[in-house]
Amino acid sequence: MRIAVDVMGGDHGHGVVIDGVKNALQADLGLTEAYLVGDQECIKSYLSRANLQDPRIRVVHASEVLTMEDKPVDGLRKKKDCSILRAVDLVKEGKADALISPGNTGGLVAAATIRLRKLEGVERVGIATVIPSAENEFVLLDSGANVECRPMHLVHYAVMGSVYSREILGYRQPRVGILSNGTEDNKGNELTLETFKLCKQIDIHFIGNVEGHDLFHNRVDVVICDGFVGNIVLKTIESFAKGLMGWLQKELKKNPKRMLGALLAKNALRTIKRRMDPDAHGGAPLLGLNGNVMKAHGSARERAIMNAIRLSTQAIQNQINQIICQEIQRANARLAAGKQTETIPTPA
Repeated sequence: MRIAVDVMGGDHGHGVVIDGVKNALQADLGLTEAYLVGDQECIKSYLSRANLQDPRIRVVHASEVLTMEDKPVDGLRKKKDCSILRAVDLVKEGKADALISPGNTGGLVAAATIRLRKLEGVERVGIATVIPSAENEFVLLDSGANVECRPMHLVHYAVMGSVYSREILGYRQPRVGILSNGTEDNKGNELTLETFKLCKQIDIHFIGNVEGHDLFHNRVDVVICDGFVGNIVLKTIESFAKGLMGWLQKELKKNPKRMLGALLAKNALRTIKRRMDPDAHGGAPLLGLNGNVMKAHGSARERAIMNAIRLSTQAIQNQINQIICQEIQRANARLAAGKQTETIPTPA
């Protein structure tokens, strides 16, 4: 397995990303080559200081970095030698099987879509973020790639999210729901109402509309929405989880009785913290691409990078893209057949 890692885009510097790659190489994960993409002087200097001499490491020079402040398309146009583009090209040229980047999300989506192209039959790629709840993990798709979507885009998200939930998370028959403002069939806007009609026609376990309060009660395994709504949901959940843990810690330290209670409940609190840890998955895959691309969080540290690499190798081994391609084509065929039936005039 060969991976390409954009080491320049993270919040904590290239050293943290390289250490994550180091951990992945030590864990093996079937890795045969690891391309570190970025400023070669910085990378080689850090490798020397860290005494990292693994023969599987390859350094690929990129003289520019697409920052979080850069507008995606303009930035890619101006910075043609940025690390994101160089890493995407390694996948395009067949030198790497997967790409991991903690860099500019919009830039990564744009670069990967332009250079790698979409899988046959897929209209839009989407970011699939896995979010833990008390009893299950659900896939939120799209969580930020496309702020404006058409119904067919959401239908494809439903298919791709279902495949990912089944093949990677292990849910045999993932429950797919449309995020809406009510569970009734007639609730929602024009986008969700039309998506509802289309999802009923394809071969997924479609449960209809779901609301925000359904997400953490084990009622749905794949939540589909446009990237505008999805990104707001994701960042709200991340902020609330972080704020809640800090709030809880503060309250438990207010007096000796609470501190004793916290001591007695420490195993339960540790389990919750572990379940909520975003580093467990390390990143979110861009589904629908003719290639394997994982978007790591900008604040990702070593463990997150290692787990992003682990999940990328797992997706390749499980042939996620091949399965998505097959099921998207099957869904498209069903919808086309249904549309054709609707247009056939009824005999007098």
